[in-house]
Amino acid sequence: MQERNVEVAIIGAGTAGLSAWQAARQYHDEVVLIEDGKPGTTCARVGCMPSKLLIAAAESAHQVEDAAGFGIRVGRVDIDDRAVMARVRRERDAFVDSVLKSMQQIEPANLLAGRARFEDAHTLRVGEELLLRARTIIIATGSRPQAPRAFAPAGDRLIDSDAVFEWQTLPDSLAVFGAGIVGLELGQALSRLGVRLRLFGKSGSLGPFQDPAVRDYAEHTFNAAFYLDPAADVDTIERDGEQVAITFRERGSGKRLTERFDYLLAATGRRPNLDTLALEKAGLALNDEGVPLYNRFTMQCQRADGEASHVFIAGDASQELPLLHEANQQGRIAGHNAGRYPERRAGRRSTPLSIAFTDPQMATVGLSLEEARQRFGCEGIAEGGASFEDQGRAVVMRQNRGLMRLYAEHGSGQFLGAELFGPRVEHLAHLLAWALEQKMGVERMLEMPYYHPVLEEGLRSALRDLNRALLQGPAMGERCLEYGPGG
Repeated sequence: MQERNVEVAIIGAGTAGLSAWQAARQYHDEVVLIEDGKPGTTCARVGCMPSKLLIAAAESAHQVEDAAGFGIRVGRVDIDDRAVMARVRRERDAFVDSVLKSMQQIEPANLLAGRARFEDAHTLRVGEELLLRARTIIIATGSRPQAPRAFAPAGDRLIDSDAVFEWQTLPDSLAVFGAGIVGLELGQALSRLGVRLRLFGKSGSLGPFQDPAVRDYAEHTFNAAFYLDPAADVDTIERDGEQVAITFRERGSGKRLTERFDYLLAATGRRPNLDTLALEKAGLALNDEGVPLYNRFTMQCQRADGEASHVFIAGDASQELPLLHEANQQGRIAGHNAGRYPERRAGRRSTPLSIAFTDPQMATVGLSLEEARQRFGCEGIAEGGASFEDQGRAVVMRQNRGLMRLYAEHGSGQFLGAELFGPRVEHLAHLLAWALEQKMGVERMLEMPYYHPVLEEGLRSALRDLNRALLQGPAMGERCLEYGPGG
């Protein structure tokens, strides 16, 4: 058995782990990165990038099919699914390769392969041949898809989102379980690529939305394109030959139906990769789900006796926000604090920002309506909004579907948050996140320049409605002459 002493040991070479390594390396040379499995980050290999490649292909097919609305006639859309998936894998591999190339700056002696588990609070066993003693340790082990036991009868017809990107061709039919961001993104994309699809949710929630008005609008919009039931009543899931038979009550008709699908895609969330770490030997306080308790501004874990630990956590393993920019930020905070330990400093956390690349896109920024009400009270919150249905640029593009809801504090006029459903709202969400970072009030946001005709004019309409609700501006007329047609 080999033994080695290091300053900082980082478990996991994903986005959080790599960010932590870069930060901790500023303080010590003996910073090791441990990876059990394929390096390359969840985002590049099975997350953000391959899913967006699939979505881009689906959008292209949809644009061709929708061209008649502009007076442009095209022939039948012929989707070469083998070519679609070949491009997804080819470009996905290129993204992974770019991550692997960036890892070449790590000294080979400090990049360890093997499964790590705690032997005691300061000691990790890596594989079966190495005992690694570290002054500080960072847990950045990421997460993996999980599926409820109720899906087990599907057998090898049950797949997760990771497996989709290994398909050589697309199936004829698919049942998607999970109406969150992953299920909606993949479900809509595969439906547009010709897969017969039904999407089943359980709790009634939809994507990131909590505002009932936005959620209901989005549900109605998606259902016009593919079957979606966010609160599905499913009786049985059974294997039937090379297919999965699902019996459920059909939304709308109320009929009990049994349909067969080539696969059941479980898009029901991810679980942190903590179960093989032997955390009970690390002396950490854990929550009911086995995740270490930690300070989100220092990423420092708490010991079982209530004191601060020399162990830090970052990324999906923390089960806070499974987003790349959050993992990057958490990893940087953890890396700096592990490197300078026992000194610690609070890191700055960014404004909450989440985007789903459906069509229309979905986005949330800052506080939700319920969070704002809990913080300021129902009477302390003003609500405003606007529809994209008559927004000029959206009408021009034939993408005039969507709704925005914005929230602000009465009295101060401070902008607090928003839920957005509409065309290309990824860009509007960033503008709002930047405004929150600058602690801007609604009146100041309305003083910003708005070109014509752009989608941002729709955001201005929502801000004007919010300003009216704050009693800081006049009621909006049927059309505002100063902003031009469609403004």
